[in-house]
Amino acid sequence: MNLRIPPVLLFVFTALLMYLLAEFLPVGYFDFFGRMYLMGTLLLLALVTAITALIQFFSAKTSVDPLNPDKASALVTRGVYSISRNPQYLALLMVLLAWGLWLGNAFNVLLAAGFVSAMNRWQISREEASLLEKFGKEYSQYCIKVRRWF
Repeated sequence: MNLRIPPVLLFVFTALLMYLLAEFLPVGYFDFFGRMYLMGTLLLLALVTAITALIQFFSAKTSVDPLNPDKASALVTRGVYSISRNPQYLALLMVLLAWGLWLGNAFNVLLAAGFVSAMNRWQISREEASLLEKFGKEYSQYCIKVRRWF
């Protein structure tokens, strides 16, 4: 299946589902000391990760278009890309987890996991195939050294 859903659209859809789940599912509410601190930490980490990843892409003068990974002109492997092959998607996941903390429904973790699964299946697998075709052994070695998410 070659489904092309923009990652931001999938992110917004998941966030909406999380809201609806928290609003209409009468069970699953949770609260704990430090919940808001954890939420703030996740948001800050997401912001730093996303901005750093974008700066690295722009510095390398390569495409940031997730729907056309074949437009990439350089393989970025340093900085946050030495920790995660997909730091921009990891930042979106951290925002979803922070949103789940704000909503306070434990079942939202399942929707965040669904986001990861959908991204792996419909977006990241396409990107990886395209990058492997374009950068060959260099990208293959990078995949061995660096995990997909974290």
